[in-house]
Amino acid sequence: MAQFRSKKLDLSCYINVGILRDHTKRKVFAQYETQRQALRYIIRNTTLPQRARAQAQLELSQMHCYTRSTQINNRCIEGGKSRGVLSDFRMARYPFRMNALEGNIPGVKKASW
Repeated sequence: MAQFRSKKLDLSCYINVGILRDHTKRKVFAQYETQRQALRYIIRNTTLPQRARAQAQLELSQMHCYTRSTQINNRCIEGGKSRGVLSDFRMARYPFRMNALEGNIPGVKKASW
């Protein structure tokens, strides 16, 4: 993980180890996404020789696990929690509620009917 982490972080929220790791995973995934897609295309293309497809599969399996999209978790941008996160706002339940009640989130208000 340390091999991918940049010296200067572009984070503007509460920082803990989970947030650092998730931030690193997102940056690494974005950096290697096109390379992974190209290798997956080569693997699935049956018109190519078997040797080239096997070589692409070997390269794909040897890539770092942070290059996979499944490694990325939603985390709260305020508290760093990984559970109960509303993906549209990237906030956990409680900080979302507090910000909505204060009027800090545009277009969100307490329901009443």
